[in-house]
Amino acid sequence: MRRAIYPGSFDPVTNGHLDVIERARKLFDEVIVAVAINDQKQPVFTPNERVTMLQDAIKARGVHVAPMSGLLVDFAAAANACAVIRGLRAISDFEFEFQMALMNRKLDSRVETIFLMPKEEYTYLSSRIVKEIARLGGDVSAFVPRPVVEALANKFRG
Repeated sequence: MRRAIYPGSFDPVTNGHLDVIERARKLFDEVIVAVAINDQKQPVFTPNERVTMLQDAIKARGVHVAPMSGLLVDFAAAANACAVIRGLRAISDFEFEFQMALMNRKLDSRVETIFLMPKEEYTYLSSRIVKEIARLGGDVSAFVPRPVVEALANKFRG
């Protein structure tokens, strides 16, 4: 079985993330969406909220959601995954992602990194931008699944 890990903070999950998940699902027998718990970031949603939002948004068979702390390569090894999926929206994403892929390869050469591009209509989309629009009272319904629209509204209301 070919298993891949798609890691990220997913704070919140966007339609761009869902597009990458669907693309990865076509290439692998199983995709584990790993919700990173990063003490360096100040997320809007708790890890449990992010896991739940992803589970609500993903309907494809062969896709599972799990929290992840620690090193990605350790998580991938424990899950018996052969690949890590990373989304690239623009050239500006590539430099950081390339550096991370090389470091992961150095830590565990058995795990390959696969870069996937989302549909063109999602290349401008990021969780950070979605949160800012929602924080300022804008409509984010074109950018995120319905449960996320509601969760953002609840977080940023009065």
